[in-house]
Amino acid sequence: MRARYGIPLKITAGLTATAAAGIVYAAGFEARSFRLRRVTVPVLPPGMSDLRVLQVSDIHMVSGQHKKRAWLQSLAGLRPDLVVNTGDNLSDPEAVPEVLDALGPLMEFPGVYVFGSNDYYGPKLRNPARYLMEKVQGRHGLNGNKPVEGAVHNPWEGIRDAFDAAGWVNLTNARGRLKLPQADLAFTGLDDPHIKRDRYERVAGGPDGEADFTVGVVHAPYLRTLDAFTADGYELILAGHTHGGQLCVPFYGALVTNCDLDTDRAKGLSTHTVADRTSYLHVSAGCGTNRFTPVRFACPPEVTLLTLTSRA
Repeated sequence: MRARYGIPLKITAGLTATAAAGIVYAAGFEARSFRLRRVTVPVLPPGMSDLRVLQVSDIHMVSGQHKKRAWLQSLAGLRPDLVVNTGDNLSDPEAVPEVLDALGPLMEFPGVYVFGSNDYYGPKLRNPARYLMEKVQGRHGLNGNKPVEGAVHNPWEGIRDAFDAAGWVNLTNARGRLKLPQADLAFTGLDDPHIKRDRYERVAGGPDGEADFTVGVVHAPYLRTLDAFTADGYELILAGHTHGGQLCVPFYGALVTNCDLDTDRAKGLSTHTVADRTSYLHVSAGCGTNRFTPVRFACPPEVTLLTLTSRA
């Protein structure tokens, strides 16, 4: 006999069916509903020609993801002036050939890259609720958490070697230059702060005075890195990592960023201010998911085409 104050069976069944439908949508449709987002950033010096920058982030490739691979290949049709890869290309140690096949057409264009934690280490199955707990406790990645034990080491060196062979500039705690027809660009990059591999002291000193424009690049937009870039005078910072929140609330937005960045800036273009200096910050929502949580809700996978224009 049903308890007097229990939840009626019809309501329970309805809630279960709604939840199941949401999971089917999030995993079966939205996680594969790839989008191109276009953003204009008025950041270049006056008189400088526009630059079209394609930012690719958080692919999290798993073997057999044919639709994602074909979509990434098709982006070469945009013919960007520059490709910026902000890391987390892998979610499967067997997927290196598929990452390189997907990005092969884009490697025909000038590019720069940094890596994320999932390039170095394979993901582990974890309760998604831990992201909320870590947010409340102020712990993210290895920033406040215990070192990871028994992690799978991904063969990231193959990706590095292929990117280098294509002429893409490795910005792993390093500076780099690219001379494009429109401008001489400089870049300053960091290794992933999410696993405490960033070494800003190695690249400190501000934008390259001999270049026309300098961009800061990092995988995870931790505040310490944004503060450092902005305080040093960088006018544009590109990052990924957050997946835009991945599971968002419609008309509200992200609940977590998996770092100490506030959820209002979980994806898209915003600004970051330190003292009297302000930088533009673009955080890519990425085009993949951890292989163990292959769902997105109210946050479709994306790549961004940024058009950099002259300041007024």
